[in-house]
Amino acid sequence: MAGGYLLYSAAGSGGVAVEAALTLIGAPYALVEAPTFEDDAAAGDRVLQANPMRQVPALVLPGGEIMTESAAILVRLGELHPGAGLAPGPDDPRRSAFLRWMSFVSAAVYSLYWIKDDPSRLVADPAIHTEIDTAIQDRISQCWAIMEAGVSPGRYILGDELTVLDLYVAVVSRFRPRRQRFHAAAPRMGEAVRRVDADPRLAALWAGRYPFFEGWDRL
Repeated sequence: MAGGYLLYSAAGSGGVAVEAALTLIGAPYALVEAPTFEDDAAAGDRVLQANPMRQVPALVLPGGEIMTESAAILVRLGELHPGAGLAPGPDDPRRSAFLRWMSFVSAAVYSLYWIKDDPSRLVADPAIHTEIDTAIQDRISQCWAIMEAGVSPGRYILGDELTVLDLYVAVVSRFRPRRQRFHAAAPRMGEAVRRVDADPRLAALWAGRYPFFEGWDRL
């Protein structure tokens, strides 16, 4: 896409964090809706040309290069658009923590959803799928608590400036076990995430792509 990005994403997915970053950056992008987490073979086919894993998000850069993996995409967007101030630069004292926790959310939390969303991918016996789901939700809450203990939030997770880490956590913490357990495990990060939820620059995006509704945080 000349002059802009092409993003494969889906409402309610981790790709919404990338949509939020592009919105704050003000970069033009075209959206290919591909809810690959649903029982929709066509959605997987749509994203296949950009990601052999058949998953969103996948981002085609203006020059044609393809990126997958939400954390990597968010970090790279921050690097490509330094004026937006969404990622600490190499000489920024926050850089090490930024890279650490972006990787942590991806590896320790987000990766668990491949199993959680469909335990039969690894365990055929449906009799223990509920037990697996409960154990994964407990592990996710534990991971948020570990991260909470390792950061020193200000208005946002890394201090007083919003970064793509805040966007990433704001979206992933909406996944089950939802925000009530997230806030219990990580109350200081929870305050930062509430600011991201309320950011007027993202109001239309949240409403259209990951809307709040009564009781959503308890489901």
